[in-house]
Amino acid sequence: MDDFAAARSQMAISLGFHIIYSCIGMVMPLFMAVSHYKWIKTGDIVYKNITQAWSKGVAIFFATGAVSGTILSFELGLLWPKFMEHAGPIFGMPFSLEGVAFFIEAIALGFFLYGWGRFGNGFHWFTGLLVGISGIASGILVVSANSWMNNPAGFDYIIGQYLNVDPIKAMFNGSWFSEALHMMLAAFSATGFAVAGVHALMIARKKNVVFHTKAFKIAIVFGAIAAILQPFSGDIAAKNVYKTQPAKLGAMEAYFHTQAYAPLVFGGISDTAAKTVKYGIEIPGLLSFLVHDNFGEPVNALDKIPVKNQPPVGVTNFAFDLMIFIGSAMMLLGLLYFLALWKKRSWLDKRWFLNLFILAIPSGFIAVEAGWTVTEVGRQPWIIYGIMRTSEAVTPMPGIRYTFYLFTAVYLSLSLAVIFLLSRQIKMVPELYDTKH
Repeated sequence: MDDFAAARSQMAISLGFHIIYSCIGMVMPLFMAVSHYKWIKTGDIVYKNITQAWSKGVAIFFATGAVSGTILSFELGLLWPKFMEHAGPIFGMPFSLEGVAFFIEAIALGFFLYGWGRFGNGFHWFTGLLVGISGIASGILVVSANSWMNNPAGFDYIIGQYLNVDPIKAMFNGSWFSEALHMMLAAFSATGFAVAGVHALMIARKKNVVFHTKAFKIAIVFGAIAAILQPFSGDIAAKNVYKTQPAKLGAMEAYFHTQAYAPLVFGGISDTAAKTVKYGIEIPGLLSFLVHDNFGEPVNALDKIPVKNQPPVGVTNFAFDLMIFIGSAMMLLGLLYFLALWKKRSWLDKRWFLNLFILAIPSGFIAVEAGWTVTEVGRQPWIIYGIMRTSEAVTPMPGIRYTFYLFTAVYLSLSLAVIFLLSRQIKMVPELYDTKH
């Protein structure tokens, strides 16, 4: 492995782990706040027990998210110094504000964890809510920085110089809203289904059923609503990608030849040598409609992009298809849950129904990883789209492959620690939060 490949792989591993920690860390506090509110309003001790149990999970993911996020901050400077030299002054504002949001989140979490019996119910509940609000703000600000890499704005690029910098325009670039909306819904969907699936597993095993049933309902409502809304945000994001990064859309769809009535292909295997998709299901005109709201209007394909500026088609297309497949399945499962609530409440206690949510535990995070693969691999060969190539930004320092091995081991160790702590917490629920008392 050469140093360039090692630097890219190290960044991919770091982002791949951090995004899971951060998604859960952003969303779980809001689940916790809902449960806490229900306890304050109803006096039902089960909701207090759920809140306290979830707060321990929030603390675990806050700690791991802080560690992985700190590593990422160092990696940006150490692995990509040319990128940070030029980009730092332009999109430094969202990173600085993210630091403020993280600081507020840490203080609020401390108040919440140690505030039981020490603060009034209203203030204590607000500190928990503030953890969630700060976490979501952090996520949006980080996505804003990433969207700037996809759609650079807020400066003039003249003869290799970055002039007339406007950090506000850089932060609120043309892609930040669509990317932030899509990412936030993905975080709620993935976390909601994962948490609901864990509680469904405990219900199926007949362990502390009252506790886990109430917790399941809170989590799945968030997850199902987000999954149902996700295709609409995906449509907004895809239209924006076509306007700002046509090469990425071409790679996402493995769309090689410009044509009217551009087809949308479901599934299949992209063959970049033959410039076709094998075994896919093709629907003529649907890509034209999704991009232009017109079935006949031509859609520019990869044949309009110089080969040297095209992203890896196979990886991007596979990741996009995987994201769409899993997202569609989660949307249908969310609709099934609301159908059960409306018409078929007897399904809610059926083993087959619970098994669907148990199977869905990892699905949202697989889709999130696939979506980030589309975002990052689909931007290649650029680190700042159309301005700086990734190969131009990498550090000249040798031996990067050794830090790649080291940090991969660090992230694997972190993940094992998280799995151990969470599994222990789940097993301790009946012991710590006996709903009979």
